[in-house]
Amino acid sequence: MDIIITIVIGLIVGLIARLIMPGRDPGGIIMAIVIGIAGSLIATYGGQALGLYQPGQAAGFIGSVVGAVVFLILLRLIRRATSGPGDQA
Repeated sequence: MDIIITIVIGLIVGLIARLIMPGRDPGGIIMAIVIGIAGSLIATYGGQALGLYQPGQAAGFIGSVVGAVVFLILLRLIRRATSGPGDQA
């Protein structure tokens, strides 16, 4: 049951991140879930590194959205760097 909750929250967080940063992104609903889950992981471990969260404590919803936006920015930068000079992203 935890994995289903994680996927649903990842979907919500990923969709919010895409609303905050509109634009052309690869993938559909699956990629939104991946972005949301990755954002949650970034927020959790980044928050622990900064001392905002204790080990074993999950990041908050807002932190997860911020992490998803950071992950989306990284994806766009990587996509822009790997596209050739004639490609339009």
